[in-house]
Amino acid sequence: MNRSRKIAVVVSVLALAGLAAHAQVEPVSGTAPASTAGPVKAGDGSETWPSGLVYRSLREGTGASPSPTDTVKVHYRGTFPDGKEFDSSYTRGQPAEFPLNRVIPCWTEGVQKLKVGGKAKLICPPGIAYGAKGAGGVIPPNATLHFDVELIGIAGR
Repeated sequence: MNRSRKIAVVVSVLALAGLAAHAQVEPVSGTAPASTAGPVKAGDGSETWPSGLVYRSLREGTGASPSPTDTVKVHYRGTFPDGKEFDSSYTRGQPAEFPLNRVIPCWTEGVQKLKVGGKAKLICPPGIAYGAKGAGGVIPPNATLHFDVELIGIAGR
């Protein structure tokens, strides 16, 4: 499979097949996993949430934050922990748009923490990424994924 095809598969998986990832973790309820506990803060400014999401703000936004059912427009770069890039809207020169509740749970939870204009690093453990199945021959089973995500806009706002 050539690189362009792999990228197209990953984008499709991120934007459209995220529901399958939800089903691996827990039923889709339209929100991120519920918890009454807050994050555990680290010295580098990152926060580890009860779901396992590690969130670190890289730039604070000043606009609205999306809800789980909003369609968002983002730029992102996805890498494995070793830094190898597997997908990037920056490389394609085109931001991605998708309903936030149609992607992996890590994105549904993490992108809601951003405000328009903000940028964050999301570290997604397998349980809230693609789990034991992986995705599209590009994401191996049980992979931890790193994303730099920039929230450009929210449809209708």
